[in-house]
Amino acid sequence: MSSDPWGRVDETGTVYVRTADGEQVVGSWQAGSPAEALAYFERKYEGIVVEIGLLERRVKTTDLSAKDATAAIEHLRTQVDEHHAVGDLDALRKRLDALVATVDSRREERKAQKAKQADEAKHAKEALVAEAEELAQSEQWRSAGERLRALVDTWKGLPRLDRKSDDELWHRFSHARSAFSKRRKAHFASLDAQREEARKVKEKLVTEAEALSGSTDWGATAARYRDLMTQWKAAGRAQREAEDELWNRFRGAQDVFFAARGEVFAERDAEQGENLKLKEELADEAEKLVPVTDLKAARAAFRGVNERWEAIGHVPRDARPKVEGRMQAVERALQEAEEAEWRRTNPEARARAAGLTGQLQAAVDKLRGQIDAARASGNNARADKLARELEGRQALLDQALKGLEEFGG
Repeated sequence: MSSDPWGRVDETGTVYVRTADGEQVVGSWQAGSPAEALAYFERKYEGIVVEIGLLERRVKTTDLSAKDATAAIEHLRTQVDEHHAVGDLDALRKRLDALVATVDSRREERKAQKAKQADEAKHAKEALVAEAEELAQSEQWRSAGERLRALVDTWKGLPRLDRKSDDELWHRFSHARSAFSKRRKAHFASLDAQREEARKVKEKLVTEAEALSGSTDWGATAARYRDLMTQWKAAGRAQREAEDELWNRFRGAQDVFFAARGEVFAERDAEQGENLKLKEELADEAEKLVPVTDLKAARAAFRGVNERWEAIGHVPRDARPKVEGRMQAVERALQEAEEAEWRRTNPEARARAAGLTGQLQAAVDKLRGQIDAARASGNNARADKLARELEGRQALLDQALKGLEEFGG
């Protein structure tokens, strides 16, 4: 019989292994010596030890799933429990039990980690949904659309939740995107309709502008072009290509009209400049008639100047008040001379002035006689009173005599 610390072989060739529960039959060995039998089953034991060691390292250093680890442990435990090896099987069981505990711990850790990741993913998706629902109300069509597309990419990068939660959040997320797309589509459809209406309006404006481009009714046509421009701005923008093409036609029509008007106005301005020089010379000539010494000759000379003035034509608008003012000043001087002459030669006015002068002269003479009589009688108080009255009458007489002189004495 042969034995070692963990096993023995009896005389019948039966191999035993020692365990905490007593000896257990390992197998039967008939092909060789008992030592060879023990060595064979010890090698099987070493093989199990190696497998357990490999599994321990895999559990600790790889992402071996708990399911696969448990299956591997049970496979090894079966080998140990079948007692087909000689060695410290109890120690192997303890290592396998420890490995089970490690796998269970890893399972719980992974479960907790998975739950944490799921919770984080849920919060992340809820945040995406909240932002998408807010963006769904935006009218920043380009930036909001780009942001929603970015949110979809972010969503795809997040882990799935449980089906119910994931489906509910996705439904809200998708609904928000659809609502935004629907509003954006309606907005641009409305915008397209507005632009089409603007195109029609501007087509009419261009047609009228082109029809007016050959007009020579400068004032009315220029005013009409201003009206057309006001309507153009109020019409809004058409589609870009149509807008550019219509604007070029509209502006081109205006350019034709205003270029023609500019040429005519340039010629007119040159002509009016010459007219101004001629009228300034006539104003110089008219101003030499003042002060008036010979009214009849001055009036005749002024009529001649005025006839030549009227024949000349327009002058620049900004120069008109000054040059016309000079002629009007001469005309007023002539009118004043005529009025003075009329007053001097008016027989009725002269008669009234002469009558008034005679009355005042008589009153003065009478007062002088009364003053002399009062002083002769010694009534100086009356004489002084009458003297004061005489001063007033004498002043009126002097004024009347001066007026009479204006009528030729």
